[in-house]
Amino acid sequence: MVSALIIFIIMYILLLALPKYRSWIAVGTAILYIAIGIMPLNLVFSSIDFNVLLMIGGTMGLVSLFSDSGMPSLMADIILDRMPNVKWTIIALSLFSGFVSAFMDNVATVLMIAPVAIAIARKFDISPVPIVISISVSSNLQGAATLVGDTTSILLGGYAHMDFMDFFWFQGRIGLFFVVEFGALMTVFVLLYLFRKETQPTISQTRTVVTDYLPTVLLAGTIILLIGASFIKNKPSYTNGLICITLYLIGFVSNFIKKRKIVSTRRELFKSIADIDFTTLLLLAGLFVVIASITQAGVIDAIAGVIANLGGSNIFLTYTIVVFISVVLSAFIDNIPYVATMLPVVQNLAILQGIEPYLLYFGLLIGATLGGNLTPIGASANITAIGILRREGYEVRNKDFIRIGVPFSMVAVVTGYILIWLIWK
Repeated sequence: MVSALIIFIIMYILLLALPKYRSWIAVGTAILYIAIGIMPLNLVFSSIDFNVLLMIGGTMGLVSLFSDSGMPSLMADIILDRMPNVKWTIIALSLFSGFVSAFMDNVATVLMIAPVAIAIARKFDISPVPIVISISVSSNLQGAATLVGDTTSILLGGYAHMDFMDFFWFQGRIGLFFVVEFGALMTVFVLLYLFRKETQPTISQTRTVVTDYLPTVLLAGTIILLIGASFIKNKPSYTNGLICITLYLIGFVSNFIKKRKIVSTRRELFKSIADIDFTTLLLLAGLFVVIASITQAGVIDAIAGVIANLGGSNIFLTYTIVVFISVVLSAFIDNIPYVATMLPVVQNLAILQGIEPYLLYFGLLIGATLGGNLTPIGASANITAIGILRREGYEVRNKDFIRIGVPFSMVAVVTGYILIWLIWK
């Protein structure tokens, strides 16, 4: 277990220090775990969440078609017409991305809304980096608001036997949705401060002409189908991935048929495939194997055991430890296996202390979900956002991300921490 932990720590140091080589570092670490026997070879492929990779890849391709259609630029024009300046435009985009991500995957939300932010940034000749980062951290925040907003929410719902409406109103008290939304409103003050100098007036003189509405329809269909699929019990694990990749293929074929006689190069016909960030997909695949490896080695179980012992019989101390240790750990490890491991630990803690487990359940979810915003590699949505910016020619330094992610996360975490205690103590 010690060697697995040491390798894991070294990998994350390298990921932070060498952002251009993150995918190769993750894959190399995964291969190392396999080579030294920590990860059994027969478990490698089952540890990779191909559903997530299919979902991300399909959405990336569909977003490429969406961007080329001119719709993001038109949306930018509409937002610019209704906002007094760039500062409020950024805030509006962040809140909008958060609301959308409450009902669908955070990565898909970033993939859909980032092109709008980039289009706005280009209109004013400013860097899209802080805008896209704000969209990413906002989408991560509200992923905990509903049952379908994030994988961790789905894990909690299944373990605690909570359905969709329980996230809004549960056992006669307001649910997580309203706690998260109030936290989102509090982060507006953070964004107002961070973007206080972006006071350029946003008056759009012309409206972009959309060349193809099908990608927009397909994106809307993706949202509806992902929400609908969340209500189907015992559905195949790859359902969401198939939805995204199927709708992308429909868009690709339609675009291919329309353009094959009017474009001059094959590259234009296959642009949406080229725009899929395979480097990001490789990074995520490597991280899936790495996280499975340290889980196999008992690292996550050991961490959970330490947290369980620290709280003792003090309910408030236990709750505080669960929230803030989850914040710290989720900044560096994937929150999905962490939450899956901690749910039974939290339940046992509640039984020992003679309380309902929901206080600790909700604290765990808030801490683990928002902790991913502390670092660029703490959440898949952040990795995806950085990949989008890199593809557009922008490198994101760690300090660029931390400058926004840390204050944003801490305000949201403290808000949720206080509200959950007041409601569920």
